[in-house]
Amino acid sequence: MSDKLSGVFPVFQTPFHEDDSIDYATLEKELEWLIDRGSNGIVMAMVSETLRLSSEERDDLASKTCSIIDRRLPVVISVGAECTHTAVRHTQHAEKSEATAVMAIPPIATNLGEQGLRTYYQSLIEAAHIPIIIQDASGYVGNAMSIELQAELLNEFGPQRILFKPEANPVGPKLSALREATNGQARVFEGSGGMALLDTYRRGIVGTMPGAEIIDAQVAFWNALENGDDLRASRLSEAIVSLVALQCHSLDGFLATEKHLLVRQGIFTNSRIRGPVSFELDRESIKEVDRRFDRLQEILQNDS
Repeated sequence: MSDKLSGVFPVFQTPFHEDDSIDYATLEKELEWLIDRGSNGIVMAMVSETLRLSSEERDDLASKTCSIIDRRLPVVISVGAECTHTAVRHTQHAEKSEATAVMAIPPIATNLGEQGLRTYYQSLIEAAHIPIIIQDASGYVGNAMSIELQAELLNEFGPQRILFKPEANPVGPKLSALREATNGQARVFEGSGGMALLDTYRRGIVGTMPGAEIIDAQVAFWNALENGDDLRASRLSEAIVSLVALQCHSLDGFLATEKHLLVRQGIFTNSRIRGPVSFELDRESIKEVDRRFDRLQEILQNDS
């Protein structure tokens, strides 16, 4: 089943009404747009604001996402939680909703040791029959997981059940260390928003999980790499890195920029993020985001 999981898997942003309830009509529009633009799969994860949803909302959003996609593409649902009981419940719910795989970060409020992390992930793996993507999101939340533990989980449960999304810094060397520790068996997604894709692709990843807001560029970038078109890949990389660099100071930085660009492209009706938030775009930031987005669009059009 894990061989279905490769290519460009955008993480969708969750649209909200002004009262902070989830706007499911806009969500369907966003997901259909992502399918039309060439996505290889769909992901509900950190920039879907999962940490700001209630447990019941997370389950409902997962179910609705799987229903809208209706098996046309693989769907990955993020199930990580602060307690094993809740994470297991999300995992089992995702499988019942016909998700293709789940993805889980460790608890972020508790600095678990190796045995605690092993027990947590073993519980999730044993709770369902679908693959699980182990996400070390310590580049922006939580604490780093050891390469040794990740390799042990792969060795115990096998590459058909275990995949990885390593985001501990430095991303490239950590990815190579995971590859070496698993004798090249680890199937890895990168999650840098495309910033590290030129490097991580050459280290043997099977896919990328960027945000949804520049899906055209991300698909074109991935296809250029797959086709060995180094010149096009380099041009796209430079423009993507320039744009994403404006976002990467915090999760709210990503969300503010991503939702602004989804509004600009007519996918979202507003750029609302559930508060409290640590960052908002000011006028000059918006102008700079738009300038770099326009440059990225020029490259896409001129190279097509």
